[in-house]
Amino acid sequence: QVQLVESGGGLVQAGGSLRLSCAARGRTFSTYAVGWFRQAPGKEREFVAAFTWSASTTDYADSVKGRFTISKDNAKNTVYLQMNSLKPEDTAIYYCAARPLAAYTDNYRYPYWGQGTQVTVSS
Repeated sequence: QVQLVESGGGLVQAGGSLRLSCAARGRTFSTYAVGWFRQAPGKEREFVAAFTWSASTTDYADSVKGRFTISKDNAKNTVYLQMNSLKPEDTAIYYCAARPLAAYTDNYRYPYWGQGTQVTVSS
């Protein structure tokens, strides 16, 4: 079992930045892929970014490319999502998720999920 603990959400003005954290409890991320997803009110959960720990490969949704960066801290067993140039349309609950080995953009492929953290971007 992998327990995921998220933090770092909040309220920010458009153009601002936030960094989300996703820490693993119970197991290391070393053989896992970690995905970030978000869900805005009335919308389906959508893919944001993904990271394969072992290969350090990343994938981003077109809507966040060039603005969001996913990274890791081996010692802290934590994955980060640095979000810059935030827009009001980035407002959502952000979730991190984990699965063994390869990363995918489909949320149903991830068996482990964090509790979610609210990100609100004001205009």
